[in-house]
Amino acid sequence: MNYAKTALLMAAMTALFIGLGYLLAGTGGMVVALVVAAGMNAWSWWNSDKMVLRMHNARPIPPNDPSGLSRMVEELARNAGLPMPAVYIVETPQPNAFATGRDPTNAAVAVTTGLMQSLSREELAGVVAHELAHIRNRDTAIMTVTATFAGAISMLANFALFFGGRREGGLGIVGALLMMILAPLAAALVQMAISRTREYAADRAGAEICGNPLWLASALERISAGAARIDNDAAERNPATAHMFIVNPLHAHRHDNLFATHPATENRVIALEKMAAGSGNMAKSPVRRESSPHSGPWG
Repeated sequence: MNYAKTALLMAAMTALFIGLGYLLAGTGGMVVALVVAAGMNAWSWWNSDKMVLRMHNARPIPPNDPSGLSRMVEELARNAGLPMPAVYIVETPQPNAFATGRDPTNAAVAVTTGLMQSLSREELAGVVAHELAHIRNRDTAIMTVTATFAGAISMLANFALFFGGRREGGLGIVGALLMMILAPLAAALVQMAISRTREYAADRAGAEICGNPLWLASALERISAGAARIDNDAAERNPATAHMFIVNPLHAHRHDNLFATHPATENRVIALEKMAAGSGNMAKSPVRRESSPHSGPWG
């Protein structure tokens, strides 16, 4: 269902782009805007992992790090059928994590020091599995394509002021101004909807990779509580990367809405608990926030 929703949203983005291009300048203007936007996003595609890791001052950790994080990532990557990604640590007290990279062979998983300090081993496994699911699902590719369309739509909307009122039978100045405002807004809303859809898909796949949906459910509760009260200065300086984190690092609203980059944590936890109940894992979970002591190097 999540993949179907993503396909529908991608179709909506495509239709919006084609329709705007036709209204403003025909196929010629549409092609020019798409080429320029694609060029900009192609550069980001090949360099996005390095850019994001640098923005958050992430440092690589060696395969034999004493915490055992690399070994955990390696084991879970094997469960997911993925090559071993690079592993990074981000120095911030906010518990959070993200994955980056243009494909599974050029991927990285980054976790914060706050995450390492606040989660149990089982919860951390759930988080790492979620990020590996993003890599396996090639969500970076999906978000890059949507960013390309969004960039092209924004450029076409800017052309509206110049072309909309001058073409015979065009939009007129009022219509052009409305197009400049509404088209980029619509594209941004579709981007956010795709991001939220991919989070649900990664939750489900991550639960399958780690073997217990409740590990991830418990981790999401802890991370959400920590992110709501602990600032992430690097993320605040680079809000465009917020959608990459497992939980929004920018103190977003609790409920799903059009302007949220992530689904509400409560909704994600409910979905994972239903998944656990359906698979018989509910009784096997050793980690719940109210009663579970922390264990291992992350306790």
